[in-house]
Amino acid sequence: MQARKTVQKEQKNSLVPPLTAAIASCVVPGLGQMLAIAVHRGIIILISLVSSIGLLIWRIYEAGKRYSDWKTIIQKAYYLNPFLYVITALIIIGYILNIVDAYQQAKPQRSKATGMIFVILLVFFFQGWEIGGIDMGSLFADADEAVPALTRVMWPWDKAISHPEEYRTTYVEVQSPCTEEPYPSGEVKEDEPYLIADPTCGDPSVVEKSLGTEFHLIGRNFIPGNTIEIWWKDPINNEFHHRVGGDYLIIKPDENGSFDVSVIMPYRTIPPVAGEAPKTWQIQARQLVSVGGAQTSQELKLAVEKMIETIFIGMMATFFGIILAIPVSFIAARNLMSHSPLTLAIYYIVRTILNIIRAIEPLIWAIIAVIVVGLGPFAGILALTLHSLAALAKMYSEAIESIDPGPIEAVQATGANWFQVISYAVIPQIIPPFVSFTIYRWDINIRMSTVIGFVGGGGIGFLLAQWIRILDYKAAGIAVWFIAITVAVLDFASAEIRERFV
Repeated sequence: MQARKTVQKEQKNSLVPPLTAAIASCVVPGLGQMLAIAVHRGIIILISLVSSIGLLIWRIYEAGKRYSDWKTIIQKAYYLNPFLYVITALIIIGYILNIVDAYQQAKPQRSKATGMIFVILLVFFFQGWEIGGIDMGSLFADADEAVPALTRVMWPWDKAISHPEEYRTTYVEVQSPCTEEPYPSGEVKEDEPYLIADPTCGDPSVVEKSLGTEFHLIGRNFIPGNTIEIWWKDPINNEFHHRVGGDYLIIKPDENGSFDVSVIMPYRTIPPVAGEAPKTWQIQARQLVSVGGAQTSQELKLAVEKMIETIFIGMMATFFGIILAIPVSFIAARNLMSHSPLTLAIYYIVRTILNIIRAIEPLIWAIIAVIVVGLGPFAGILALTLHSLAALAKMYSEAIESIDPGPIEAVQATGANWFQVISYAVIPQIIPPFVSFTIYRWDINIRMSTVIGFVGGGGIGFLLAQWIRILDYKAAGIAVWFIAITVAVLDFASAEIRERFV
């Protein structure tokens, strides 16, 4: 009799019988669970299935959006992306399990082990895999192409040392376009390097139409064995290295210091202001004549300079963040601001503003700061200061809210005002957590100051972005090493400070 009462009591937990719950979830996913008084479970199932179906429709449309009717879009989408079959199958399985789960939830003895949650997670996993474009095959197949770049990044120190190089430039002038009067050729010299061009005039290449005039260069009296680079200097004094098949043209003279090479006059845009009269071009032969002693490279000097700048960006941002966050944290602490409706309203306003500021990443603040004050470290300091203010004020206020209320009540019992309560009952309790949070934020700011340079916030990140863009991986490796060393040293220093003061 007692067991029957228990069963009857459990049957009342569901508003509908199991079959009705299953039919309801067949119409609207999760509705049967809600009618079976498993409301949270039903809401999760409804949101999960609706969002996964919505994502599937979006991916189908993106794959076949070049077509007009939906039938063709769906066919092309599944043809171009067979992975959608897996996602569709999982959604169908999830939909069926949703019906089974609703039936189980409405039964007197509920069963939670229907596998519904596992299938939902699996659906989102595969959708994330497809949306993220994850291709493990290309990762391993193309990994060897990244090895040279990674090698230069991991060991860039030969780039940190430079040897001053002295080049000697020898040139011959040619004319473009040709005129009726022959243009003089190069001068033959006995003891000095010289160039002779044949012919002495011609026309530049035209993009996708025709190649320019081919010049035969004769070079004599150069240093035997030392490489020579061929350069052009156009009529408006722009210099550029001659390329053949995408590679720079570098030649080596024979044992007599002689060479013969043919070059095609390259494409070059000359502005109209230069006029239409014949122009003089230079074909230059630049040969390395001497190499100086070892010295620190320009890249190393820049990395050191910008790393120091980065450290001070993080330090100044932390300093200003502390100064601004400490007073804000007291009015953002609920236990100090809940004594009257006015102070409580101030508390909610301040916490809302802090949450908004903290929700926006420092990179976005850096972009805004660059718009306001321009490129440079000041923009980085402003961005990190603003984010540090919100983050530190939140952590400081939470530390204040977790203090022991006993000293506060004891000081208030003496008739002390709000400022005296803060001075004698709150501050002595919050110094250790404040120091800990400050050191933690300083560490974050140093790390973030290396990143905001990518958007113009100054510091070594700005250099790192430039070096990566021009594919100078050795210079980028120097910057990466300095970042890693600096972060490691500061981490050790912060641990020492924390051990002494916390």
